[in-house]
Amino acid sequence: MSPFVAEIIGTGILVLLGDGVVANVLLKKSKGENAGWIVITTGWGLAVALAVYAVGWISGAHINPAVTVGLAAIGKFPWADVPGYIAAQMIGAFLGAVLVFLAYLPHWRETEDQGAKLGVFCTAPAIRNVTSNLITEIIGTAMLVLGVLAIGHPNNELGALGALLVGFLVWGIGLSLGGPTGYAINPARDLGPRIAHALLPIPGKGGSDWGYSWIPVVGPIIGGVLGALLYAAMWGA
Repeated sequence: MSPFVAEIIGTGILVLLGDGVVANVLLKKSKGENAGWIVITTGWGLAVALAVYAVGWISGAHINPAVTVGLAAIGKFPWADVPGYIAAQMIGAFLGAVLVFLAYLPHWRETEDQGAKLGVFCTAPAIRNVTSNLITEIIGTAMLVLGVLAIGHPNNELGALGALLVGFLVWGIGLSLGGPTGYAINPARDLGPRIAHALLPIPGKGGSDWGYSWIPVVGPIIGGVLGALLYAAMWGA
């Protein structure tokens, strides 16, 4: 399997299980309706861990453009491969969102809240403030990339346990920093499903909030680079 295909599959797994847990909690007449934030953050953390186990040995399981760009910024990934990885991540995120749509097919019509339907696919701020929302995404993604690199440091000698700890890291970020914006911390995870929301025949879906859509793209990219640079400054690239 090529790294390109692996990134499609890995990001697809991430979004299928991540957006899937949101659908389970938000959509009407789901068995998990109103299960709450702990369930959502746990589901996303496990989604990341499984995706890393699935394709980490093939592509490195970036499954996130912010990780890819951050690694390239400190010389841990070739810039020439960045566009292909990001394209694969976007494709995988879109396909994962389509699978969530199909898995919960009867529930879209039962759900009247347009915001809940959109929230299955992508993030939205609790309080809409461009500067604050951008800062939150920068901080969260910087912590993500710094944490991923720290977990993977050779001195830790974690082996296969590292993927699980990356899942724990994402779980922790969601619990601690997810409240203001829903912690996209991944441009593909947000933009790919947002495009799917715009294109899919979801009953009564409303708009896709394109006015906000740049924040969970730009913020994570900035944060990913800052997190990687901080790691390089502290422990060496």
